[in-house]
Amino acid sequence: MIDIIRSEWTKIRSVRSTVWTLAVTALLMLGLSALLGAASANSADEPMPGGDAVAMSLSGSMFASLSMAALGVLVISAEYRTGGIRTSLMAVPRRLRLLTGKIVVFTAVALVVCVAASAGAIAVGVAITRPPSVEMAEVVRASLGCGLYLSTCGLFGLGLGTLVRHTPGAIVAAVALILVLPPMTNQLPGEWGRVVAEFFTTNAGALVVFGRSGEYLGPWSGFGVYLAWIAVAVAAGAILLHRRDA
Repeated sequence: MIDIIRSEWTKIRSVRSTVWTLAVTALLMLGLSALLGAASANSADEPMPGGDAVAMSLSGSMFASLSMAALGVLVISAEYRTGGIRTSLMAVPRRLRLLTGKIVVFTAVALVVCVAASAGAIAVGVAITRPPSVEMAEVVRASLGCGLYLSTCGLFGLGLGTLVRHTPGAIVAAVALILVLPPMTNQLPGEWGRVVAEFFTTNAGALVVFGRSGEYLGPWSGFGVYLAWIAVAVAAGAILLHRRDA
């Protein structure tokens, strides 16, 4: 397994799209934090409370989640596009071990970058808005929560990429499930509509970013529900990877 992880690490760091996508993720987080922070500081009569400043600083997570999902898709779909997946499967005939190696390496890289980008975004936002006080425990929770959320959005993309195998199709599916459909579920009527909306993909997952609770879910239980969605996508992709031809 160590050899597979080393191989996947070589692959992911040697592809330009990885570096560029991670850079875009960090720039989205930092740039939107600075932009919204400056707008808030110029328009507000009083300093923003510390908790609000931290939450505002992470507003870029909505767009950064898409860049991470796209990177997750590319981790495996790029090999299908170039035909490199055949070489990978010849080297590692046990396909689920290959997928596990990709998941481990991608998760480690994504988590480091996303937690750092989240902490940086909070630092920028707080420096610009200058709230009277900020609790360090809230900063740590928000940085970790946002980093975990963005990393799992990337895993969602990896699962969809394994399932679909076609880069544009998998990215469209990721955009729909992460950005387009979740707000639409908020329009569903009645009690069942509220339940579906709160438990739907990023509606549940994003609770951990801002530390908020919904009607049925708390921040970490919502994140657990999001992990269940991702597990379904990854498991479905793993089953098809195991059964079908390269």
